[in-house]
Amino acid sequence: MRIVLVGPPGAGKGTQAAYLAENLSIPHISTGDLFRANISQGTPLGRQAKEFMDAGRLVPDEVTIGMAEDRMQQEDASGGFLLDGFPRNIGQAEALDGYLDAHELKLDAVLDLEVPEEEVVKRIAGRRICRTDSSHVFHAEYAPPKADGVCDKCGGELYQREDDSEATVRKRLAVYHSETEPIIDYYKAQGLVTTISGLGAAAEVTQRAMSALGRD
Repeated sequence: MRIVLVGPPGAGKGTQAAYLAENLSIPHISTGDLFRANISQGTPLGRQAKEFMDAGRLVPDEVTIGMAEDRMQQEDASGGFLLDGFPRNIGQAEALDGYLDAHELKLDAVLDLEVPEEEVVKRIAGRRICRTDSSHVFHAEYAPPKADGVCDKCGGELYQREDDSEATVRKRLAVYHSETEPIIDYYKAQGLVTTISGLGAAAEVTQRAMSALGRD
């Protein structure tokens, strides 16, 4: 199967993408992984991306598209893939369609992971990270530490990352609404979109998605 997973920041796309890719035996292709792999391997696209990132500028669509197309041509993706974070705008969606058409392929589904905006803000703004070990993550409401501001595992100080502040989260949501959300209507016109509630336990969300794909 060839699937695009769409949803706002904080909707749980990364978690669901990993679960779905494993259940469907297809590779999970995320934009973040593409950038890290290309930059660490020093590919021409990776070097271009690094130049823009080091200058504090957005990486152009053509670089991201090139990375995605290279990855989709790898052997493990020959039987399908799950795209997470790509496409993120109409231009990238059109480029993906062009790539698929050129290779006589098609998308099977676009899963729209829906979470209310205030829940997204609560999820992200409530995160607390340990300064001593960043793998120790808590949540002010959903997974609070035993002692306020103190890591249960090592006693380190817990803090809120600047990227997780409410103001930053709302800015990220505004970008999602203006740039990425329009691809949902783009794919609805092709009859590909199924909206899945992202609320509840991760396993419940995965089951909804698998049912929507006819794989329950």
